[in-house]
Amino acid sequence: MWRLAAGLALSVAIAAVAYRSRTLSATGVIGAVLVATACTAAGWSWAWLLIAFFMSATVLSKAGEPAKRRRTRETVEKGGNRDIWQVFANGGLFATLAIASLVAPSVAVHAAAAGALAASTADTWATEIGTLSPSLPRSIVSMRPVAPGTSGGVTLAGMIASLLGAGFVAVLAFLLRWPSITVCAAIAGGVGGAFIDSVLGATLQQKRWCKHCARGTERAVHTCGSKTIHASGISWLNNDLVNFFSSIGGAVLGSLCLL
Repeated sequence: MWRLAAGLALSVAIAAVAYRSRTLSATGVIGAVLVATACTAAGWSWAWLLIAFFMSATVLSKAGEPAKRRRTRETVEKGGNRDIWQVFANGGLFATLAIASLVAPSVAVHAAAAGALAASTADTWATEIGTLSPSLPRSIVSMRPVAPGTSGGVTLAGMIASLLGAGFVAVLAFLLRWPSITVCAAIAGGVGGAFIDSVLGATLQQKRWCKHCARGTERAVHTCGSKTIHASGISWLNNDLVNFFSSIGGAVLGSLCLL
């Protein structure tokens, strides 16, 4: 109980700082506190992994922020201050597996968790670093150039960042003395999960169209103020759900390292 209380206090403090720095929205603070508290209940190693992911995402999101905003504001659905759905999409499965480790501790749970978090980390690092690439991203499916911020678009810098993000979680899992298989699980889940995210983003994620600007976007209301229309993809499959599914994919791939 004391660890749970300490985790709650720590998560509230970190979330408050993130809110003041506009990294989290008001709902994002609630989501972050819930996820972080659940992880702390499972053990400090779970909490440190989550905190490391969050801190790395925060630092990278602030790097070159004005340039990123200029490049992607016409396309991306949400801004840099993450809401509760973004928090759950990236950390919800990891927190769920943390609770599962309390009920049924096993190497399999740790492997799935490492893969899930590595997938979120790899995708986040790829997005934050790839957006600053001087070259236009290309669709991972068609390899045609797409606008910066377009889901499914990849750059060389982003792909390298994805691998580094997966490696980051693998190294942390090793240093925190998680089962040795979690190193493999983090690499496999991270790289594979980020790949799944890009493929889903390029193929099944909803795409919208602004008639006024004659431009593709993910925004329901474009920056010009006009409402956009559904152009392609599955209407309910937004970027948050794609991120969540990539996290699931990372968990599955991480678990396969046990075979």
